[in-house]
Amino acid sequence: MGKTSSAVKDRYNAKAYDEIKVRVMKGEKDKIKQHAEACGESVNSFIARAIAQAMEQDATTPGEGEKGRGSAQAG
Repeated sequence: MGKTSSAVKDRYNAKAYDEIKVRVMKGEKDKIKQHAEACGESVNSFIARAIAQAMEQDATTPGEGEKGRGSAQAG
């Protein structure tokens, strides 16, 4: 892939997507990747799906919300 093609893709991605950096404990990345592959999806798709499902569940579960979980760390 040439510089021009890469630059075009970078510009498109910057316009179309937001980025979120996720940090996990050593060894977890491989487990996440293996799980995503077993489900037939990319790591990005798996994480996006997991977030969407958690947000939907939180929205329909009374008492669960921004502070209801406690296991996730903000960063």
